[in-house]
Amino acid sequence: MITAEPVIAVGIIERYTEISGVLLQKYKIAEDVIITGPFRAVQQGGEVVLYGGKEIELLRGERITFTPVNGGSFTLHDVLFGINFHWERKEHQTFTGALRLVARKDGITAINDVPVEEYLASVISSEMSAGAPMELLKAHAITSRSWLVAMLEMKRKFSTLGIPSQRTSRTETELIRYYDREDHDIFDVCADDHCQRYQGITKDISNAAKEAITATRGVFLVHENEICDARFSKSCGGISEPFHTTWAETPFAYLQPVPCSADHDYRPLTNEQEASQWILSSPEAFCNTTDGNILRQILPSFDQETTDFFRWTVRYTTAELSELVKKKSGIDFGTIQQLVPVKRGPSGRITRLRIEGTKQTLTVGKELEIRRWLSPSHLYSSAFVPEKQDDTFILRGGGWGHGVGLCQIGAAVMAVKGFASEQIVKHYFREAELKKIY
Repeated sequence: MITAEPVIAVGIIERYTEISGVLLQKYKIAEDVIITGPFRAVQQGGEVVLYGGKEIELLRGERITFTPVNGGSFTLHDVLFGINFHWERKEHQTFTGALRLVARKDGITAINDVPVEEYLASVISSEMSAGAPMELLKAHAITSRSWLVAMLEMKRKFSTLGIPSQRTSRTETELIRYYDREDHDIFDVCADDHCQRYQGITKDISNAAKEAITATRGVFLVHENEICDARFSKSCGGISEPFHTTWAETPFAYLQPVPCSADHDYRPLTNEQEASQWILSSPEAFCNTTDGNILRQILPSFDQETTDFFRWTVRYTTAELSELVKKKSGIDFGTIQQLVPVKRGPSGRITRLRIEGTKQTLTVGKELEIRRWLSPSHLYSSAFVPEKQDDTFILRGGGWGHGVGLCQIGAAVMAVKGFASEQIVKHYFREAELKKIY
């Protein structure tokens, strides 16, 4: 287990043929070369070619490292975030620490090297509004820190085993695929929602976020002397989903289904009738809130574009759904006749969905692949009840995200109700303990 604060390598930009920005302080790029101000980097013949503000070539190579001379910050232009989600957009973003530009076959990758606690201050500010309750910010800091460092330790542990991040099992009747963070080979985490949303110091890091990081510095969720792989999603929809139904088949004792309420009684929703009744109802839950004051406190402005977190409805005509699934899956089902839930997880999320078409029938899983196929971006969650009415498919669902671990909206409501950060994380991560490691 770690004993000191690690430095994290964050992938900010990938697959750009050209990157531009501004060095806001002095950076060293070679032994005797110190630069500041505007820069532009292009990929040429497998190398990064760096130009200064007057379009003078400064350096070229397979990778270029910008080391801050005495503290430093830089701005990167047109950073894409919310990738493949409905809020996808570009903006100029500013970061502290070191910058690396690496030439790859498909373009240039920009990597920011930053200490974990500094990274977390940005993550908390990016994931949450500056006005979020302090106990929520502290709970999120503990959760994010635990996930991040658990991932680093797992990456080091299995670095020589060549475990693929995208696991796929394909037969004539079934396609099962799940994704995880080991997609990234030359950096630790990406800056987008695939890992944790990180925007450097682009947005003002609130005093509350700084206080939450300071108050919880070095504090982790731990189980059996290992740092917990602590996941989180926007809204669990009333019950959290266990780890093994969503990602790898290995279960974790601290990532089990938990009611998002003060009621500790829980009954799995794997039965189709019970799952349908649950999803089509509006049960009492911490994350079942329409309180605009709470949502504005915890959600960044672009997340507020979505308002139906707890229960939602999506409609497609048969033609629209058939074309969408063909585009997203690369498989021609013909005209889709039925969507049939085959298997659900304990929270009601579909983990196996049979798609019946005029040309072929195939069962798809796990939950993220189902969500990818049934939306131009990502379906809010795979906890839905499909229904066909004449020429229309209606998907009535619950929750936003994979539902594993901490429920952000539920945790926010708990904080508003007076729960302390320790109570919040122990509610969602049963069997875990808190430990200060550095």
